[in-house]
Amino acid sequence: MLARYFPILEWGRSYDRPALTSDLMAAVIVTIMLIPQSLAYAMLAGLPPVVGLYASILPLFAYALFGTSRTLAVGPVAVVSLMTASAVGAVASPGTAEYWEAAVTLAALSGVMLVVLGLLRLGFLANLLSHPVISGFISASGVLIATSQLKHIIGVSAGGETWPEMLAGLAGALGDANPATLAIGIPATLFLFWVRKGLKPALQHLGLSPRAADMSAKAGPVVAVAVTILAVVGFGLEAQGVSVVGAIPQGLPPFALPSTDLALIEALWVPALLISVIGFVESVSVAQTLAAKRRQRIVPDQELIGLGASNIASAFSGGYPVTGGFARSVVNFDAGAQTPAAGAFTAIGIALASLFLTPLLFYLPNATLAATIIVAVLSLVDFKTPRQLWVYSKADFAAHAATIAITLVAGVELGVIAGVAVGLLLYLWRASRPHAAIVGRVPGTEHFRNVERHTVLTLPYLLSIRIDESLTYLNARWLEEYVLEQVAERPLLRHVVLMCSAVNAIDASGLESLEAINHRLADGGVKLHLSEVKGPVMDRLKRTQFLEELSGAVFLSQDAAFAELALDTGEETPSPIPDEARGMI
Repeated sequence: MLARYFPILEWGRSYDRPALTSDLMAAVIVTIMLIPQSLAYAMLAGLPPVVGLYASILPLFAYALFGTSRTLAVGPVAVVSLMTASAVGAVASPGTAEYWEAAVTLAALSGVMLVVLGLLRLGFLANLLSHPVISGFISASGVLIATSQLKHIIGVSAGGETWPEMLAGLAGALGDANPATLAIGIPATLFLFWVRKGLKPALQHLGLSPRAADMSAKAGPVVAVAVTILAVVGFGLEAQGVSVVGAIPQGLPPFALPSTDLALIEALWVPALLISVIGFVESVSVAQTLAAKRRQRIVPDQELIGLGASNIASAFSGGYPVTGGFARSVVNFDAGAQTPAAGAFTAIGIALASLFLTPLLFYLPNATLAATIIVAVLSLVDFKTPRQLWVYSKADFAAHAATIAITLVAGVELGVIAGVAVGLLLYLWRASRPHAAIVGRVPGTEHFRNVERHTVLTLPYLLSIRIDESLTYLNARWLEEYVLEQVAERPLLRHVVLMCSAVNAIDASGLESLEAINHRLADGGVKLHLSEVKGPVMDRLKRTQFLEELSGAVFLSQDAAFAELALDTGEETPSPIPDEARGMI
């Protein structure tokens, strides 16, 4: 029972020296990658860079205790950082103590929500966010984030919450571009882009093994940090207007308490919920992908608890909302991490950096951090999905496009809400107009197929309709109209068979529609029959009067219904159907 909520009790029993060695090696590599990322993402969230380090220590310990993924690396990520800036910026001014307090409170609220969802086993609620919506939101967020960081690359002051506002602000400030900042920002960006694609092949050409070359390439941002710091110091670029990080507090994270101001909580609970759901979906997708490669498994509901504990730990250590990051998790996996202990070792590495390395980052240019963010988030922009969705499903493309457009024009929160709303509306529209087909028997077989797709046997006195959806209040009226419309076109009709092989449920409205269809057909001298009714559906029908009032019969199979009713019409003379073939499943 304890191992269910504390997975460390399960993997900890078999922890050995080889696993320790692998976890330590992975921790060193992820720590090197995470230091510049944490600083950059905190800046993106509108917080002091050191807050990114704070959010990368205790959350990793918490996830090691409660998380079920062996390789997921928790910490600040770009999309959640952007959502944090949007949410907290609406209640406080960046750079103030109130802004930091609101970010801490946001992390606490998100953590509590995630834990509650996990304890109630409500992880399925994340399914409200379809893949097209998530893909659209992340792509639009990547564009927003990259655009928001351009001001640091060119050394100007430009605001804006939405994409049009950002573009207008940048256009108006281009005349004030700082040459020294451009001299730092543009080469750093180009170098980091080259590192992502070109450094690994170059290192392999020099004789490094593929894995060593890949791991070395992941440390590219650290090289950019070191070189640009030396450039600022060596050429006195700060005096020429290059903005630097400045003094970073040295030491371990402080103890912090979330605000208890009800007005602030009321203003933040909706963004906290959105951050919780988005963060969980992103995290669990990464965790499941990596687990599948090693034939491991994760427990989504326990992942909610693990991420919730991580966010609560972040709040009480002065951090902001965190989740599982894709890039660092993949690096953690490729580096050979075997257990969540690798995350705890990474936390120790970040803590040591907070204690001893922060003075070295005083002259780190903000342009370098902005370049790190831009290169990281542009990989999130998905250009393939829109084309694929357009070809495959226009409805899903509409949800995808609406999410992108509204996120860019109205902001991240409205973008998520709109994406969910559009997705649900499209689902309801599709559910209200389910697929149904008139079917006939394939000659020489017992199979029944759509008359519009196959050459099949049909009878003028018998109409077989296959319903490919459960019967609910959403489509009950549509089914009535469809059946009666088909019957009206066939004056010789004497039997209608509803083939229910795809009907998994019939709610009260669906039952009322079946009763109405039965009575209207009976008034016209047509019998209604059912075939291939599933057991659970049949059990519920038995508790009603419908079966007693049914003008026809319920058949075990569509073939049995066709053969017996064909005898009744005199159109065929197949062999008699045994009594046991008629009846209820």
